[in-house]
Amino acid sequence: MANEVTGRVNNQYNKIEDYFHLKEENKRLNKVNDSLMSLLPLAYAHHDTTTQSVQDVKPLDSTGFYRRYFLYPAEVTYSTVSAQKNYIQLNRGSNQGIQDGWGVIGSDGSVVGTIVNVSPNFSQVMSLLHVDNRLDASLKKSGDLGTILWDGKNPNYLTMIRVPKAAAVAEGDSVITSGNNDITFPKGFLVGTVSKITLDNAQGMYQLQIKPAANLYNLQQVHIINNIDRLEQQHLMEETKNKVEQTKQSKH
Repeated sequence: MANEVTGRVNNQYNKIEDYFHLKEENKRLNKVNDSLMSLLPLAYAHHDTTTQSVQDVKPLDSTGFYRRYFLYPAEVTYSTVSAQKNYIQLNRGSNQGIQDGWGVIGSDGSVVGTIVNVSPNFSQVMSLLHVDNRLDASLKKSGDLGTILWDGKNPNYLTMIRVPKAAAVAEGDSVITSGNNDITFPKGFLVGTVSKITLDNAQGMYQLQIKPAANLYNLQQVHIINNIDRLEQQHLMEETKNKVEQTKQSKH
């Protein structure tokens, strides 16, 4: 009898120990996935050398390709889906080099959201399920562009607006990041799949219902995307705005 009781206790202990070992194994696998994702072609770009040769400090090969994006693994400390403005918190912050405006994808490469605030050891992500979120996207097959948003109602579906009426689109088609918003996301990460197609006669464009690829109900491991050209791009955008404004003022 005593042996039976002891066996049961040991069995329960082993189950608990296996659970914690499994959690550690998941962390290890996530780091492996991060390393593999960082080797994908979409993490690299090529500088235009038509007028000047530019050599990045981290070339990939003799053709001049360089690493433009770095991916960092992170754990979700909490997330919500029931509000109109949902956020996700991660266990990496400014002490780990994380900054506002960086993109976040799931461990499977699906789009999750964008970092909007950081503390020393944590960061806050604006989820795709946030009524203020906007994401440039495209239909994978046709390349037609549109904008992803959420209406704050059903957390199971996003909306893709401004899709041209001439676009070849069908239910089940994949929607990916377009690269137009590649200050945050490079082109090619999966946003979701088309589940319903509606023609907006007033706008003369399609409005698509999109099933998110990311499991936003049960996020545990994610990757944070760092675009190393981000500051240069932002600086150019600001300079352009100022230059255009100065030109307008000088004309008046």
